[in-house]
Amino acid sequence: MSFYFVIIGTKDNPLYEAEFGTYKQGGDGIARFRDEQRHMNQFIAHSSLDLLEELQWAGTSGSMYLKCIERFSGTNTSFSGGGAGGGGGGGGVGVSVGAGGAVGGGGAAGGVWVSVFLTAGNIKFILLHDTRADEPIKQFFYEVYELYTKCLMSPFYAVDQEIRSVVFEGRVRGVGKKYL
Repeated sequence: MSFYFVIIGTKDNPLYEAEFGTYKQGGDGIARFRDEQRHMNQFIAHSSLDLLEELQWAGTSGSMYLKCIERFSGTNTSFSGGGAGGGGGGGGVGVSVGAGGAVGGGGAAGGVWVSVFLTAGNIKFILLHDTRADEPIKQFFYEVYELYTKCLMSPFYAVDQEIRSVVFEGRVRGVGKKYL
């Protein structure tokens, strides 16, 4: 299993991005994306912002963690070396957008789930993953949010500034190793 994590600022600019694999089930923590998938990850994350903003302003959830808000499936958007795509569990909006742009119910193997965490300051944490596991992802988001809050308290960091801290990178990877 591979994961793509990105923090999006208030101006829809990427503040931080990371790719990592799972350490669960004997994994080595290395992301196994095909080359064309790496570019699609950025596209999928940014295209999910439209649905995220609809959910944000609709006020349907008082929670910061919005679970899986979207599912992209199709021949050009699957992870390589991934497991099953998983079916629709409880919660979230199960939208499937195929390679041709048609919208339908998710369920095809090889899809990409988009999970989102929205901070009070309108910073968005987006995680792309190929299997559905809400609780570990929720814990991952809350710990990364704590790290991001500590980063915000630094006098050398301003909101919407790209995060280049090696310490932040290492701690995010440690949290990913712990939960994903």
